[in-house]
Amino acid sequence: MTRPITAGVDGSEESLAALAWAAREAVRLGTPLRVVHAWRFEPRPEAADRETQERWVRESVAEAVAAVTGRHAGLEVTTEVLEGDDVETLVAAAADAGTLVLGSRGHGPVVGFLLGSVGQQVIAAATRPVVLVRAGNRPSDEVAGHEIVVGQQGEPEDSAEVLRFAFEAAAARGATVRAVRAWTLPPLFAYSPASLKLLDDAGGLEPYERQALDAALAPWRDRFPGVHVVEHVEMGSAGQVLLSVAGRAQLMVVGRRARRTAVGARIGSVAHGVLHHAGCPVAVVPHA
Repeated sequence: MTRPITAGVDGSEESLAALAWAAREAVRLGTPLRVVHAWRFEPRPEAADRETQERWVRESVAEAVAAVTGRHAGLEVTTEVLEGDDVETLVAAAADAGTLVLGSRGHGPVVGFLLGSVGQQVIAAATRPVVLVRAGNRPSDEVAGHEIVVGQQGEPEDSAEVLRFAFEAAAARGATVRAVRAWTLPPLFAYSPASLKLLDDAGGLEPYERQALDAALAPWRDRFPGVHVVEHVEMGSAGQVLLSVAGRAQLMVVGRRARRTAVGARIGSVAHGVLHHAGCPVAVVPHA
């Protein structure tokens, strides 16, 4: 069964931008589009009863869907208005999706995203990729020459799902993949005789990192021979290196390993930093 592209909408400008992006992505990939709205009844002076509020919600969702179907004739769209907690509803929707697309507020091209608690909790709990789209994102932002920038780290299997997502996105757009591997000098005590031998065989730290990136990319180059790849290996923190090339990106793809703390879920410093400061949509892909 083909998993749909799922957009979470709430009537805000940000969620409408996310819906528009999700519709374009569904057309590119040839998949259905699913539109989900989570709501909870709260008595208000202008709509004190449940039926009135639900009608308003459904009318708002229908209006948003009509706008995208008017731009994409033939796109298969289903809508669901679900009563319940925002985070729980969206996480459940993500489980059945190819990708969940959400809106995120922005402070302008420099500051980037303002990631609210709902977005952070959904990203941390979702088992499928989640894409954050800022208000103001337009089809013209997805132009030829703009890349799919993806962060790679660790061994090939560590970033397999992240690279899969990036290559599939690039293939659908005819875009270049810029694969970024950042590295830093490890503390001396981290070296072992085995690791020193690997570094010596590679000719040093940077050549070793380049070989590691090439090994991670090899199976995806074979699977997507038509996708042009640029390898980018740079010394520095992963978040800073990724953001340094964000100006070339129409989509940024990063991995995440969520961890639980006493104050809630955390998604990792790299994903968190990129989500707050990248100007383009950002896809956060759970590691296998």
